[in-house]
Amino acid sequence: MQELLETLGISQSLFDYLVMPLFIFLARVVDVSINTLRIMFVLNGKKTVAPVLGFFEALIWLIAIGQIFQNINNPLSYIAYAGGYAMGTYIGMVIEERLALGRVLVRIITPEALPELVEFMKEKEYRFTSVGAEGRFGKVILMFTVIKRERLKEFIGKLRESNEKAFYTIESVKRVSEDDLNVMEDRPRFTTRLRNLIRK
Repeated sequence: MQELLETLGISQSLFDYLVMPLFIFLARVVDVSINTLRIMFVLNGKKTVAPVLGFFEALIWLIAIGQIFQNINNPLSYIAYAGGYAMGTYIGMVIEERLALGRVLVRIITPEALPELVEFMKEKEYRFTSVGAEGRFGKVILMFTVIKRERLKEFIGKLRESNEKAFYTIESVKRVSEDDLNVMEDRPRFTTRLRNLIRK
């Protein structure tokens, strides 16, 4: 190793206090980012992608922790490890948000009907249910719909146009009962979006 460092023109101190902590930091960023994506795929029922991501996550983690033990007396290794974890969490969340895979359940509660929103959902061929319910201050309208996450922003925008004070909640949906095509149709979209993210 010493001969290799000398060939590359890198001193031992530079390697120990800059190169190695940087390597640990980057390894942890990749590891935690993959972990975030793996959890997303598990929640969306992607049985083929999640194990593959789990394999690389564990492999990279072992490499990073191995370097920690080899440089156990270097405090920068610990800082790099923790910093990589934090940065990996952030990057994983950004990637997950950009991919917008899966479906969500949107639950809406309003004191009056929203005909504009209903027409919008019919036009977009969303499946929805609207029922009357009893709220704290009297009668309310309760609406449910399950939509793809990529369409969520547009839907919420239309909801706020119809009633900016409407109360709504959003929950992740692991799978819908229509058919297995819901899982299949997500695959090409995931590949395309992942390629676009890499290009950026």
